[in-house]
Amino acid sequence: MSARAGSRRVVITGIGVRAPGSNGTSGFWDMLTAGRTATRRIECFDASRFRSQVAAAVDFDPVAEGLTPRQTRRMDRAAQFAVACTREALADSGLELGALDPFRRGVSLGSAVAAATSLEAEYLVASDSGRDWVVDPSYLSPHMFDYLSPGAMAAEVAWETGAQGPVTLVSDGCTSGLDAVGHAVQLIREGTADVMVAGAADTPISPIVLACFDAIKATTPRNDAPESASRPFDATRNGFVLAEGAAVFVLEEYEAALARGARSYAEVTGCATRCNAYHMTGLKKDGREMAEAIRVALDESRLDPTAVDYVNAHGSGTLQNDRHETAAFKRSLGEHAYAVPVSSIKSMVGHSLGAIGSIEIAACALAITHNVVPPTANLAESDPECDLDYVPVTAREHRTDTVLTVGSGFGGFQTAMVLRRPSWTSGRAA
Repeated sequence: MSARAGSRRVVITGIGVRAPGSNGTSGFWDMLTAGRTATRRIECFDASRFRSQVAAAVDFDPVAEGLTPRQTRRMDRAAQFAVACTREALADSGLELGALDPFRRGVSLGSAVAAATSLEAEYLVASDSGRDWVVDPSYLSPHMFDYLSPGAMAAEVAWETGAQGPVTLVSDGCTSGLDAVGHAVQLIREGTADVMVAGAADTPISPIVLACFDAIKATTPRNDAPESASRPFDATRNGFVLAEGAAVFVLEEYEAALARGARSYAEVTGCATRCNAYHMTGLKKDGREMAEAIRVALDESRLDPTAVDYVNAHGSGTLQNDRHETAAFKRSLGEHAYAVPVSSIKSMVGHSLGAIGSIEIAACALAITHNVVPPTANLAESDPECDLDYVPVTAREHRTDTVLTVGSGFGGFQTAMVLRRPSWTSGRAA
């Protein structure tokens, strides 16, 4: 994305979150600032045969969310999350959809594994838990296409909002949530859309996904202490905690949002994506690709590195990611890397794959709103190679006008986004 592609500015006017250990956006923020962790032993299936048996699940009730029985049966759990977040974000924004041209509003969602949970469940039914090679398709759900096609999630949100403009599903691993929002920003900037509903959802807590990460030892085996199992940047970290969740935003063109008196949480001023073209799961130690994404995002924002007040790290809690990221911050921010607070909310809500980038955008927007930096929970023993200010254990009051948030994903994807305090917060120019 380039600022030269369009001069229109983009603001976040609505937020909806479904995250582990909380209920809605306000509960999510309360949990983060309290430093509470939502990582627990897996209870939705028998995980005793797996190396990693911990996860961060969302307490989600489709009935309480207002979903009809037909919607609940048709939609995968991740799509249900996306629709619930969309409803919250729209209500939060105060936007009257009926007054808008449906062809000028769109949807951009991200997901790493989409309906993998439902696909696995249907396979187990059709194959009698893997016993039969030749299966009887009559046992399958009539909604199998919705599970097979990742775009079904974006279609559900489009139906919910009546969006007849661009509707997209972005799936590029753990940066999907950032990249989906970045794509939406680009569409508004270039004039293709005026309003975008954007975000991400993933519900990967299932045997097949757990087995995949077990095989490469990416997830933590710290099963005896699940509440403290996610410990980014700590010297004793040994892998990430799998999680589920979603976050969705209402994005609007700046002038139109201001004219209707909307509240603005943050302006998205820059976003850039790079790839290391190196290894599916490996990372180069120097962090060059992430540093380049950060440089371009700051350049789009017309900001010097010293303008960054807070860095929301990817901070997965794997040995190589945390060191790679630390190197990238030093390379891109220079000496300012040692002065700016950095933290990882994955220490509290785990790693929800493609959804986490959007959940972290929500945390950044709220950090700007409240001038509070969320902590890195469970950080007790510093890794000498991770020697920045990672805001251990306790949230910190801190003037937060400009936030840098980053993501790193399997396949070598590296994304950086810059959010800034808008010139108005409640419908009036500052």
